[in-house]
Amino acid sequence: MSSSNSLAIEVKNISKRYQIYDKPIDRLKQFLSSGKNVYYRAFDALHNINFEVRKGQTFGIVGQNGSGKSTLLQIIAKTLTPTDGEIKVNGRVAALLELGSGFNPEYTGRENVYLNGSILGLSKEEMDTRFIEIEKFADIGEFIDQPVKTYSSGMYVRLAFAVAINVDADILIVDEALAVGDMFFQVKCYKKFEEFKKQGKTILLVTHDLSSVIKYCDNVLVLNDGESLGVHNAKEGVDLFKKLVVNLHKPTQTNEYVKKEVQLDEWKNFYQVNTDHLDYGNNKAEIIDFGIFDEFDELTSTIEKGSECQFKIRVHFECPLEFPIFAFTIKDLKGTEITGTNTMIENIAIETPGDGTIMEVSFTQKMSLQAGNYLLSLGCTGFENGEFVVYHRLYDVISFQIISSKNTVGYFDLNSKIEISTLQ
Repeated sequence: MSSSNSLAIEVKNISKRYQIYDKPIDRLKQFLSSGKNVYYRAFDALHNINFEVRKGQTFGIVGQNGSGKSTLLQIIAKTLTPTDGEIKVNGRVAALLELGSGFNPEYTGRENVYLNGSILGLSKEEMDTRFIEIEKFADIGEFIDQPVKTYSSGMYVRLAFAVAINVDADILIVDEALAVGDMFFQVKCYKKFEEFKKQGKTILLVTHDLSSVIKYCDNVLVLNDGESLGVHNAKEGVDLFKKLVVNLHKPTQTNEYVKKEVQLDEWKNFYQVNTDHLDYGNNKAEIIDFGIFDEFDELTSTIEKGSECQFKIRVHFECPLEFPIFAFTIKDLKGTEITGTNTMIENIAIETPGDGTIMEVSFTQKMSLQAGNYLLSLGCTGFENGEFVVYHRLYDVISFQIISSKNTVGYFDLNSKIEISTLQ
């Protein structure tokens, strides 16, 4: 255990249980029963969570939706009371939680700035000296004197973040709020994170942006269904989270994680298939399975930039087809085709499959794309009597994420080698 003087946050055996009632009348019955009967279902949002955050750390919390991340942050920010356990927070906290909290929608931006300052114990004179910097950082122009209820989500988070970083907080808590800001504003925010770290301040960060976790976080708490899977260094925490996303690992009673055996036609079941994907072809061949595999040959939906990965497909042939062509394409979320290839471009000779044949095709890639979210399209095509034929295509069938601690400009990284010399 660390010395209490070096700790910003201590969380001991924290649990949060909710009572879920199927009907409103059940709540009344529970109240009148004086505990003799139970008319609710217990839901444990958090169960026995333990961790410490040292002063000056950037500490990440990752987990899938519903894992308890936001509940935990609200308990740390003291906007929610735990059912059991103890928490110690050493220092002033500025919390940027879910959008819509912290500001009175009827007040103007200016009024909310001063209101937040007073809640944190700052005088009007102290806020006067900070207001110019807050207004400059938020950069929302004349809207600073308009009611917050008229703000867009981006304007709201700009002002909220500007307040949070200018109230002399010792601990900054950020819960996914930056996801609604534009790219340039996010750059400003992360520069502030760097400044905070240099000043020895503590940052608690909840985000689905795994690149930010790897780049900025010292340690990471991984949550799954309200349970702690331990505190890890950033890389190990992200790797564990990646396996949770595709259900590749499952807990045992000792809280260890055991690899599931992948059987034929199971790969695609690990993914959330895009319900709007395009599926067409003449059915002479069918793509029956697909998956993305990382450098450890494990199914994944998250790839680290610079690492080697494989896009694999399995195709079932209803009849013999001469020279089938297998392909994949990667698009960004706007639908722009970024890259892709096929077996004809790569001059891969393919034997004619027979009736009922299943072929497995693996495209091995070194991933050079920038961090971000992408869509994967797959295809099996060919030529019959000189005419191009589509046997089966699955366009935009699944999404995947690329993470990186370093991004360059544009879509992909040239991996430039730089040399500098002094001539005189």
